[in-house]
Amino acid sequence: MTIGLILGSAFDAPPEGMQLVSRSYETPWGEARLHRVEELDREAWVLFRHARDHERLPHQIPYRAHAHALRAAGCESLLVTSSVGVLDDDLPLYEPLLVDDLVTLDNRLPDGSACTMFETSSADQGHLVLDEGLFDDALNAQLRQFADEVGHPIAGTATFGYVGGPRGKTKAENRMWGQLGAGVNSMTLAPEVVLANELEIPCAGVVVGHKYSTPDETAMEDTDAVETSLKSSREPLARIATAFLEEGSPVPFGNQIYRFDDDT
Repeated sequence: MTIGLILGSAFDAPPEGMQLVSRSYETPWGEARLHRVEELDREAWVLFRHARDHERLPHQIPYRAHAHALRAAGCESLLVTSSVGVLDDDLPLYEPLLVDDLVTLDNRLPDGSACTMFETSSADQGHLVLDEGLFDDALNAQLRQFADEVGHPIAGTATFGYVGGPRGKTKAENRMWGQLGAGVNSMTLAPEVVLANELEIPCAGVVVGHKYSTPDETAMEDTDAVETSLKSSREPLARIATAFLEEGSPVPFGNQIYRFDDDT
């Protein structure tokens, strides 16, 4: 039973007490580095989205290489985390939220190419059919249980709006995302979930709001304020993520890849 975890901007180091062993994977899209959790009896892998010490901005993330490496490591279920801007005044800051759906204006990676693992014609290519959705119900149920156990219960659900970086959103853009149904937004997470589903890896998303991105909110004044807000979102993500690595169970893939029969 192999579990995967993606950590975002709130983490330039593993959660406290977690010992990791690094492993490099060569992929068709370049090198990707995963980190095996050493103290567990099971296979559990951590991927730092922005690399250690936050070396990559959102548009520099090698999403396909990361997805390929997770599949090569045998990942059977994946938890994707993110610190996000909150667009709904009814959603709290610094408390965990489950992602229940995704809104994106175009299915593209930061380089402008289609967000798909099927970059060139191949025997395994197909259409991702969302029978269940991008976020797996059974994994969500596990995460609710873990969140309760570690003292950071899930505070609500939110639809995630994917907005490419690296710049921040304008007030008009944030207003638009709210009108499109997004409760939170950020510059990452969505490509990871789409690509993992194409590789038939069930996914769940847990996010923590570190700021309000509603149009009437003022921007954070300096980098210290941003760092402080990210740090405040770290503890609930770290504790839930650690519980998932220790106790999470792989689940059946709830969607399907529709492939055309060559004989038809």
